[in-house]
Amino acid sequence: MSQAPLTPRALYQEVAERLRLQIFSGQLAPGSWIDEMALAEAYGISRTPLREALKVLATEGLVTMKLRRGAYVTEVNAKDQADVYHLLSLLESDAAGVVAARASTAQLADLEAIHADLEAAGADTEAFFAVNERFHMRLLEIADNRWRDQLCADLRKVMKLNRHNSLLKSGRIAESLAEHQSLMQALLARDAALAAQRMREHFANGLEAAG
Repeated sequence: MSQAPLTPRALYQEVAERLRLQIFSGQLAPGSWIDEMALAEAYGISRTPLREALKVLATEGLVTMKLRRGAYVTEVNAKDQADVYHLLSLLESDAAGVVAARASTAQLADLEAIHADLEAAGADTEAFFAVNERFHMRLLEIADNRWRDQLCADLRKVMKLNRHNSLLKSGRIAESLAEHQSLMQALLARDAALAAQRMREHFANGLEAAG
């Protein structure tokens, strides 16, 4: 298959991003073997930057390297999924409490604007995914803890391996939107304990839908 020209940034980083997109879109399915020779040929590159890119994705948990067998797209089992949701729930509920207590009026307005975009996305699953992630990452940014930001960013990449299962469940988008509305109300009320609780409930319901 033909590929668009690579950008001038570090080659392995560009390759890693392309592979991420193929994994998140399902073009490279969980458990599938990554054919290095075919991809290198498709990208018009040597296998060296491709292997460096695979190492990056392995550290993110998106790719699993198997001795003498090569690289595979990571399969997320039920325990992995529960563990990731558990950690994200802990980290992001804490962030929600911080935002409720400390965010400026302008920062809360930013979240309100993103929430409005989430409502506008409606049943468009891909748009909903994108805006939903933007909301969560902006909330984390406002909470202002770069170590938490990095942990959540990495965990969210693993969560995306199974993301379609959660929101494709009948009625889940409407449920998720209602949960965001409740969270937004708690943030605007500056109720830190309630905001943290709403975020925990959001992740608990998301895990149940993904099961």
